[in-house]
Amino acid sequence: MLRYLTAGESHGESLVAILDGMPAGLSLSEKEITAELLRRQKGYGRGGRMRIEKDRASILSGVRKGKTMGSPIALTVKNKDFVIDKLPEVTRPRPGHADLAGVLKYDTTDARTILERASARETAARVAVGAVARQLLSEFGIDLLSHVVTLGGVVAKPVRPGSLGALRKKVEASPVRCADQAAGKRMMAKIDQAKKDGDTLGGAIEVVVTGAPVGLGSHAQHDRKLDAALTGALMSIQAIKAVEVGVGTEVSRLLGSKLHDEIFYSKAKGFYRKTHRAGGLEGGMTIGGPVILRLHMKPLATLRRPLKSVDLRSKKAFDAAVERSDVTAVPAAGVVAEGVVAFELARAVVEKFGGDSLKEMKRNLAGYLKQVKDF
Repeated sequence: MLRYLTAGESHGESLVAILDGMPAGLSLSEKEITAELLRRQKGYGRGGRMRIEKDRASILSGVRKGKTMGSPIALTVKNKDFVIDKLPEVTRPRPGHADLAGVLKYDTTDARTILERASARETAARVAVGAVARQLLSEFGIDLLSHVVTLGGVVAKPVRPGSLGALRKKVEASPVRCADQAAGKRMMAKIDQAKKDGDTLGGAIEVVVTGAPVGLGSHAQHDRKLDAALTGALMSIQAIKAVEVGVGTEVSRLLGSKLHDEIFYSKAKGFYRKTHRAGGLEGGMTIGGPVILRLHMKPLATLRRPLKSVDLRSKKAFDAAVERSDVTAVPAAGVVAEGVVAFELARAVVEKFGGDSLKEMKRNLAGYLKQVKDF
């Protein structure tokens, strides 16, 4: 079973992740993980923290001579801004953040002890884990990317899922990671205005996965459904408030005859679909086409023009605390989304084609694909 844990605080010494269950024989280097961490730090609208930190991954265990050993992999990302014990207490909780619920739950009047762990800085550890998962997926021909589809009310033109190479070039060239260049410019103008106003912006991100074989996940138990795992992982990202699979909320408005992806067969292709409204998942399992997910991120809770709050100790009305933050983190959230989706897919791959080594897993995959082809 593939699993991981993270530890660390926003201004602590470092972020830590332990990844257990990776097969032996997978090529892995700190350079590949660091490349994903650097992608997470980019994006128009990011704040001052990204100019302080230069995230680099260190592999402490589980890898020998550039190959995984089958033992737990320990990863760290150092924080340059390691000042957690010097920071002031926070007694004015921010609406929309974990501050108030956290202090009530953990019986403290200092929200600093809550926000340090609740911070999205934690996602650097998850991106590191996702980078390892991506290496495994690439061995099985599975690729994925994210792109911003709305930001600050600006909506990008839809894109057709297919080969991800051309789409990736457009997305990575955009400061807001939007494939629609004209929409991207309007998004940047919205960010500039929000910055002037001391406000924040939310948006939506689409994640597209190609190459996933039919049958990842299972209908047999609720906790083996892949769509549940994927959407749950995306909802666990800080500030994400909704997740859609395929056409998402449109399912409640469409007729059944206009919704479901009809099934066709040819000797050359086998079973195939001409549409992808189900998002590549039926009955908790992949169906062999592109997997399409969309996540919606709220505007960040830390505003330079703070909202009204109440002091935790005096119970008097005050403006909420102001922490260093971004105008928007939507572009960066896409990179985090790729990481958590990559992990859940890798977990499904390990479950389906389980083996102690990459060679054994590939042998199991080859046998399964022949079985599907011969059906």
